[in-house]
Amino acid sequence: MADERNATSKQAVELGPKCPNCGEPWLRPTNLPGRYRCVYCLHRFELTSVCPNCGEHSTIVRMSSTAEISCNHCKGSMLQPV
Repeated sequence: MADERNATSKQAVELGPKCPNCGEPWLRPTNLPGRYRCVYCLHRFELTSVCPNCGEHSTIVRMSSTAEISCNHCKGSMLQPV
């Protein structure tokens, strides 16, 4: 029983995507499609279709549960502050 507790306590807990502003894993989708808010620092972000880092165009996935917030080309953030 003690071995099971040690094994589960060593596993990393995924809290969610990291906020581009503060770096904390508390970025959550809002009720508007493509919009996110950090519940730690309260900054708001919008998912864009053009990567601000490399300029690569990508299709915005409007379903918040499957949204890709990183660029497929350079792996940079597709979020812009609102």
